[in-house]
Amino acid sequence: MSKKLPKSFAPVLFGLLLSGLMSLIVSGIATARALGLGPDFPMAWLISWLGSWAVAFPTVLVVAPFVRRIVARVTDE
Repeated sequence: MSKKLPKSFAPVLFGLLLSGLMSLIVSGIATARALGLGPDFPMAWLISWLGSWAVAFPTVLVVAPFVRRIVARVTDE
């Protein structure tokens, strides 16, 4: 039997995963463009990603409800 988190954690977990993946991809592209793919790239990317994620996660939690309302207004729900 697998243990699952309560459904009440879903919005925060969604924000954590979404912000983590998006900031990983965007920081990787930005770091590669700024430094190239040299030997310092992995550590520079990690440092950039962690800083980006620290901003992205709370931003997603704050912005997501507004975006849901906008989407609801412009779609047939």
